[in-house]
Amino acid sequence: MKIANLQREKQKQLSTKWIAGGLLLACLMIMTSVLLLLYPFASKEKENYFIGDTPILFKGAQAGNAIIEGEVVYVPVSFMKNIGENIAYDQKSNSIIIATNDKVVQMPDESHTVYENGQPVELQFPAVTARNGELHVALDSMLAYFPIHYKVLQESNAVWIQQDGQHLARGIITAKDTHAEKLRLRSEASLRSPYIAETVDQEPVYIEKENDGYLFVRNETGVAGYIQKDLVKETSEEVVTIKRDANHPVLPQIDGPVQLTWEAVYTKNPDTNQIPAMPGVNVVSPTWFELASADGAVKNLASMDYVNWAKNRGYHVWGLFSNAFNPELTHSAFKDFETRQTIIRQLLDYSQVYQLDGINLDIENVNEADGPLVTQFVREATAYFHQAGLVVSMDITFISGGTWSAFYERDKLADTVDYMIVMAYDEHWASSGVAGSVASFPWVEENLIKLLDEVPKEQLILGVPLYARLWKEQALAGGNVEVTSTALSMNKVKEWLDAKNIQPSYDPESGQNYAEYYNEAEQAMYKIWLEDELSLRKRTEMAAKYELAGVASWSRYFANDSAWTALQWKKENNMTKN
Repeated sequence: MKIANLQREKQKQLSTKWIAGGLLLACLMIMTSVLLLLYPFASKEKENYFIGDTPILFKGAQAGNAIIEGEVVYVPVSFMKNIGENIAYDQKSNSIIIATNDKVVQMPDESHTVYENGQPVELQFPAVTARNGELHVALDSMLAYFPIHYKVLQESNAVWIQQDGQHLARGIITAKDTHAEKLRLRSEASLRSPYIAETVDQEPVYIEKENDGYLFVRNETGVAGYIQKDLVKETSEEVVTIKRDANHPVLPQIDGPVQLTWEAVYTKNPDTNQIPAMPGVNVVSPTWFELASADGAVKNLASMDYVNWAKNRGYHVWGLFSNAFNPELTHSAFKDFETRQTIIRQLLDYSQVYQLDGINLDIENVNEADGPLVTQFVREATAYFHQAGLVVSMDITFISGGTWSAFYERDKLADTVDYMIVMAYDEHWASSGVAGSVASFPWVEENLIKLLDEVPKEQLILGVPLYARLWKEQALAGGNVEVTSTALSMNKVKEWLDAKNIQPSYDPESGQNYAEYYNEAEQAMYKIWLEDELSLRKRTEMAAKYELAGVASWSRYFANDSAWTALQWKKENNMTKN
């Protein structure tokens, strides 16, 4: 009996030991699991930072690969578009075209000769070459036209391209007696992420950003990754400064805001003896030049007599060039560099012959897909015109759809020309099915605010109408109403009002004076929203309110004497144009 009790006691003690051991082991396993989850053991996996043998390093990331042939570094044209949109490819001549503020550069494929404004410049290497099915440009040939510089980094062979104004923060690794695992640059802000490269104490780095207690730093081979913030000391900050010989053309200066009026010339120029005084006007823009054919021929109606008359009165003359408002003709003439150059050369010749101060580009009714062709033409034309000392302005519409508006790349055009003139009309066209104002004030202001998101106010000129539409709503058999309109000059409007003995009244909805007249014999209602001294003064005040560059009126022929008084800038507008 005693022996049986002894055996049971031993089994009980053994069972207790096993239970205790099991519990201890379970605790250890739980603690180990928790540590594995919570303690960030450093990853030993390594990743490559760059892809390819000659990576392009730009704005803190790889942007494709370059090609290095001897001492010449080539980069894809597609990459250069990241630096500036003023680089394009011309298929017909197989050339790269670059348009700067005062130069148009043609770089034919595989040629040692490039052309600046038509003049040959010899190089020691081809500026353009085709590799891997894509056109590449020599970086050295780009330095004169883009605010960049570059260097090829040792070890990685990366081509690091920096831009003027770029900020660089420098630092050093401060990690004496720190474990090597912590000194590795990681792909993410965590020790558990793969590492990219090793660093050492006192190694110089560039600091690019901070993330959750880590810094993203780049070593001198161009390789970058995350390292704990307390292991890096910032030492200095610098701004990349690239000096280039930039030509700043001297353009004719206008005293005060622009007050332009267009001179509509369709077949012959007006008798200048019949043009009244136009106080306040400082620019006249006659519609002299028009695209005539797909080969780039330009129709010319210019008059030296008109120029002499304008100059004697102190007016600047901006000759207007239009695309004839023909979308097919525009496509044919603008799609090739050679034809664009033909147009530009003629306009340059005319500007010299007629002693012009500027060119006004009036390109309208273009297929939306051809918007980039218009932008490219304007870039190339502006470079030549600036070199010739000409002010460049361009007419645009408010933002909307259709061939009369959607094709304008307004922000890019504003980066190119000196002035943008918004034709703030027609809210209601001649063929509109509903009678209404040519440009009611709520409509103008609402669209002007939208446009100012794309065009700087100091470049924008507000176009104003000097005409009104007399609308006729005539009842037809069956109850239908036919709506037609006739454009009237300011004098013709006054004559009509006097003939009908009508006194206009103010219409708060349009912000204009309004008149109507019912003709019993015709069973027709006539309506007109006036462009008069009130509306023109208010349009000028709107331009001043938004600190625009001036006003432009269409057209001089429609005006009466009160128009020029109303359109003059008043001192209380407190508006100047530098």
